[in-house]
Amino acid sequence: MTNNIVQLIGQYKDDKQSVYNTWFINNEERLKAFRSIRRGVMQVVDDIKSKRFPNDFKGSSLEFVLTCITEQKQVFEGASHPFYWKPKLRIPDIYENEANKQAFGQFLENCLNAKNEEQLIKEIIKLDGLKIKGLGPAVASILYFLHPTITPPFNTAIINGFNFLFKDKKKLGSWSEYLKLREVMIDTNNQQRSQLSSDLGAIAGLLFEIGTQKLVLGSDVYLSEPERKKLEKLIEKRQEGVQQEKEEENLHTEMQYHLLKIGNALGYDVIAASNDRSRSHSGNSFSFISLQKFPEINLDTETLNTVKLIDVLWFQKGTNNVIAAFEVEKSTSIYSGILRLTDLSYSIADGDEVFYLIVPDKREKDVCLQLCRPAIKQNNVAIRYILFSELRSNCDALCRFGDSHHIMEKIAKSV
Repeated sequence: MTNNIVQLIGQYKDDKQSVYNTWFINNEERLKAFRSIRRGVMQVVDDIKSKRFPNDFKGSSLEFVLTCITEQKQVFEGASHPFYWKPKLRIPDIYENEANKQAFGQFLENCLNAKNEEQLIKEIIKLDGLKIKGLGPAVASILYFLHPTITPPFNTAIINGFNFLFKDKKKLGSWSEYLKLREVMIDTNNQQRSQLSSDLGAIAGLLFEIGTQKLVLGSDVYLSEPERKKLEKLIEKRQEGVQQEKEEENLHTEMQYHLLKIGNALGYDVIAASNDRSRSHSGNSFSFISLQKFPEINLDTETLNTVKLIDVLWFQKGTNNVIAAFEVEKSTSIYSGILRLTDLSYSIADGDEVFYLIVPDKREKDVCLQLCRPAIKQNNVAIRYILFSELRSNCDALCRFGDSHHIMEKIAKSV
């Protein structure tokens, strides 16, 4: 078994289109998601406490959390399905049943505050003991983003991969089965730590690849013709997804460059997100127009790390005073971008700064829906949006004729 796992891990890491390479490493959106999801879970808890949580999944803060998770589509594409309210079945029974709703909120709060494995397992066992209809280990996908070194994600593909690799018959909907699976995953991960990671997303991704049979093609395992065709379609779909991600990343970089260029031309100090500063667009390196070091801002470490991930910031020349902040969205969650801008607003707002989402033209309807949601409006942060096409076509004119950050209002929209 050990040799087989070592071989599979090698194949997993060598495949440039595997979950390991397209999601687990070299993916800043995955890293950004942890903060956004944690903030979102805190909002769910607060909504339940204050009795603002609705009797449906749609429009709830829980929907925002699952949206952030499902945007990690390499592994979590269907993660929101178990939380959809199914009225005829009365599941999951956390929307209309107030006692269950409160129990779920307390579970999430206790997991947020948990400091070790023992506390988390205790909360899972306690939740399982309540036997809330429809509230099974799909919740583990949320827990993973709260404690990635303790709780692995859990979905159909992962459990299929687990059963295939370990010759087991674990079932999907049982917390007790999840805890058994978790023990084996952690034990295996500890044995192969040097090849994987303390973050259980790496081994979960391996099982996901096995469960979708992407690691079988070319091996000695026999596949029937229908199975082979299905697998080839899966691989083709994955290749298309990787290509789409690359194209979206190029657009993202282009928009960041336009914003850096405009801010620099207007006389501001500009800087890109901490993980994007080595990028370039059409031969123009961000480092040649950006600050070399992030200005000293008096924020707690967690908030400061989040602010540093905002796609583009403009500062008053020679100061640490943020004058404008921009989040460039693509296929990622608009909500997570709004959270980062909101974090910044609460931390440094003095009334003169402006906040913008930069969005693809085809996502204008999405951004309007998000900005109109009650959970966003109650933050009282004025966020406008600018379409990709408007930024691209007006970049040179804004550089030439602008005299302050207010020039961006010419191409910005609000809801």
